Amino acid sequence: MKTHRCDVDLEVRYAETDQMGVVHHAAYLVWFEVARTRLCAQAGRPYASIERAGHFLVVSGVDVTYREGARYGDVVRVTSWVDWVASRAMQFGYQIRRDARLLADGHTRHVWVDQSTGRHCRMPADLAAPFLAFAEQTELSRRGRER
Repeated sequence: MKTHRCDVDLEVRYAETDQMGVVHHAAYLVWFEVARTRLCAQAGRPYASIERAGHFLVVSGVDVTYREGARYGDVVRVTSWVDWVASRAMQFGYQIRRDARLLADGHTRHVWVDQSTGRHCRMPADLAAPFLAFAEQTELSRRGRER
């Protein structure tokens, strides 16, 4: 199954760099968010609509591997996709490249939260279909792989 991928090109801004013109590590997480929210919109579920429906998709974990630094003025391409979807959680994957060079890659894990209770909840059925269609794996295929 071919996974849907979302690409976003960003020019490194001066505010994202240190005194030497190298991008601060925290900027990569912001770039992950830019690509993730664009992917949600492409899935037909802009993040604002998820919140209007009474849910949050809360970050519960982040993994990043930094391979090479970006610098002020570089144009980077952030690619995002849905790694897996489970009943109460999902994971997005990311790569950040400058030209063909991999600068960083990583994942963010998210849990669904009901705004009215502030508690974890199952993924709402009306929100599930597009994310399931984009996912590389579902809960069942992921469990089979872990055994």
